[in-house]
Amino acid sequence: MLKLTPLLLMLVYGLVMYKFSAWKTARDLDARSTELADLRLKELTDRMARALGVDRIRVHIFEIAPINGLAAPDGRIFITRGFYEQYRSGAVSAEELSSVIAHELGHVALGHSRRRMIDFSGQNAIRMALATVLNRFLPGVGALAAGALTSLLAARLSRQDEFEADAYASALLTKSEIGTDAQKTLFRKLDHLTGSLGSGTPAWLLSHPKTDQRIAAIETREARWQGPQIEG
Repeated sequence: MLKLTPLLLMLVYGLVMYKFSAWKTARDLDARSTELADLRLKELTDRMARALGVDRIRVHIFEIAPINGLAAPDGRIFITRGFYEQYRSGAVSAEELSSVIAHELGHVALGHSRRRMIDFSGQNAIRMALATVLNRFLPGVGALAAGALTSLLAARLSRQDEFEADAYASALLTKSEIGTDAQKTLFRKLDHLTGSLGSGTPAWLLSHPKTDQRIAAIETREARWQGPQIEG
């Protein structure tokens, strides 16, 4: 039991840090957000709500400039002010922005926030355990090596979540008769809109899959859903 104590302490530490981060995020979102009121977007989210069998889908504007969407740990959906202004300027269509909302709904529906709590705690424990071991062989750099290894693990888990949320969004957009074209056209725009962040970085180092991989996955699903075409 004594040998397990350090590992248990690491797990507890990771859980406490996640809880603190989730609390701080929720506080920041409460202080800097308002509910979205846009008639065109409401029309599209109402179509998604009907497809899901719920009364409505609430979306909030988070008052920050970066272009992003997010699903809070408590299940709320947010679009950043920067993203919304791209829509207002015509750079992003209502359908494309609704695909972001559908994607974030996927994160909520698939339990990614809850899973990330476990992942976050586990990654902290793994990082600290690896640092302890590696420092014996690589004094001074063991902690850096442990941090790099756990970052790779976190990126892989995050990419898996993104693919799953993309698939959920594709299904919801199809059922809502909005279609998946908006997903694909938005992905093609995002590299430009966000300044092509990470465009030169190998896909396995990124927390989000590369654009061509995401579009290819959508098209593979479309082909599977359509089934074989029989010519007369």
